[in-house]
Amino acid sequence: MAPGRKTPAANCARCQGSAHSPATCDCITDGRWCHGFHAATDDPDRIRGWWRAQPRFDVGVACGAAGLLVLDVDAHETPLPERERLLPGITIGAHVRLDGLRHGFHSLALLAALRQEADPVHDTSTLRVRTPSGGLHVWYQTRPGHTWACSTGSSPRRALAWQVDIRAHGGYIVAPNTVTSSGRYEVLPGSPAPAPLPGWLETELIRTGHQSVAVPRQSTGHPTPFRARQAVIAAGAGRDSATRILAAALTTVADCRATPEGASFTEKLNRAAFTTGGLVAAGHLDQHAAETVLLEAAEHARPGQQHRCASVIRAGLAAGMRRPLVLKDDRP
Repeated sequence: MAPGRKTPAANCARCQGSAHSPATCDCITDGRWCHGFHAATDDPDRIRGWWRAQPRFDVGVACGAAGLLVLDVDAHETPLPERERLLPGITIGAHVRLDGLRHGFHSLALLAALRQEADPVHDTSTLRVRTPSGGLHVWYQTRPGHTWACSTGSSPRRALAWQVDIRAHGGYIVAPNTVTSSGRYEVLPGSPAPAPLPGWLETELIRTGHQSVAVPRQSTGHPTPFRARQAVIAAGAGRDSATRILAAALTTVADCRATPEGASFTEKLNRAAFTTGGLVAAGHLDQHAAETVLLEAAEHARPGQQHRCASVIRAGLAAGMRRPLVLKDDRP
């Protein structure tokens, strides 16, 4: 990055004067730093060459190439947007008072509270970096084969929450401990490394249209049951977001088969049932079909435990059906 700034270093004169695609630019193949994160590399010789040429360079990380997704939480004191823009896809009734909601820390906390999950801002299990402007970067490692799209928290097209940007494929993030003219990107107490992206955040990112590419994961030898996979396809009925959410929920449960103990199976089954209940309440899936596919995935993961699994599924579905999942595909 440019010395003392959080923006990429300037292109060479030739690239500055020509509008061309980074994919076809000879500068990148020649080892130049043109075109920002498109030139990102982990080649130590190339990096040393860049620093010899410009010792004051700062560091940026290409999120997609590094398998990272970073929540960029802003703390700008700006007027609240319309209610439907606070948590896109989630209805916040007029009876809900928003007097204390002022920035991204509050909107992210609200989303976590609605999902009965811990606020990522306080997640000491992962790398967190305080920005000079008072914001926060929460770093997570994504699962292999999952590619997530960037977004800004004020976008009408794709957003997780107001003033919460997503830095992922096609974007970059300022490295921890970088010092710019505005101050230091300070690492907060807790883990010094990114933790795996939490399952509930993954579900929310799918719901809000951030999953740009879904590359099939390597087979564990225990695929999701055939009828369950067929139900996933049928449940979509033209609603791509609902299909992806249901598929992710079933896969999380079925994949527990590879870990007979210590996989938090009951918690994952309950969470999957809760999510599926939200799809049922929103009209994306019949309740009987939902219970059937969840039972099939559970039986695949934990054979012979149908009675116990059925109780977990019914409780999770009932709770989820009180919170309809409104998706982008549902909007006029």
